[in-house]
Amino acid sequence: MGLILFSCSPEEQNTNENTENSIFERPSTAPITKNWEFNDLTGWQDATMVGAANYFLENGNLKMFTNPNTWERTKVKTTSTYGTGTYTWRVYVPEMGVGDMSSIGAFLYKDDTHELDFEIGYGSESTRQNLNAQADDLIAYMSSQANPSQFVQTTIKRNQWYTLTIELTLSSNNRYFAKWKIDGITVASKQLNYGTKTKFNIFCSMENLTFIGDHIPQSQNYALFDSVQYTNY
Repeated sequence: MGLILFSCSPEEQNTNENTENSIFERPSTAPITKNWEFNDLTGWQDATMVGAANYFLENGNLKMFTNPNTWERTKVKTTSTYGTGTYTWRVYVPEMGVGDMSSIGAFLYKDDTHELDFEIGYGSESTRQNLNAQADDLIAYMSSQANPSQFVQTTIKRNQWYTLTIELTLSSNNRYFAKWKIDGITVASKQLNYGTKTKFNIFCSMENLTFIGDHIPQSQNYALFDSVQYTNY
């Protein structure tokens, strides 16, 4: 996979944090695992920003989509918040429209300055050239939106299932250290300047976003989420 590193801070949505059921309010010495198989949407709520809530359950998957010639931003998020641990999304990445500004998202979000992302889309032509992307490649973006900012890009193949992982551990000064992995391979890492007082909702999304292509989407783009898992340390 080609790899390139940038620093930037693209704007992301505002959302209400929900900390009432955070598992970190219940001390435990044993690891706690939450596993969502998407046979139903228990533990999730709608977080759509623009347009209709374009998602449904199909054959044990959460299918999310956006329509052409729109700026739809379809999202769901967990009703609880989480901190240190391993976050894993099992995602099918399809063809996606050539040049479409459309993004598959698997990310952690508290607010606009505390956000850790996977975003996958076609990518702009300039980005594809910088990464030497092939015809069957899409672009995956791994980012910390702030505190501090980091923006890493790599190529991945379309029409495949991927396991996307964000690991949050604590450094010696009790601040988060983040690693982004694709199929178990570390593709980005960053020391963050905040720690466990910041808890995240887990998100799955399909959004039409201007940073990730060259034109308003001309196709209906979609993603399948087979499962999401969280394990604390």
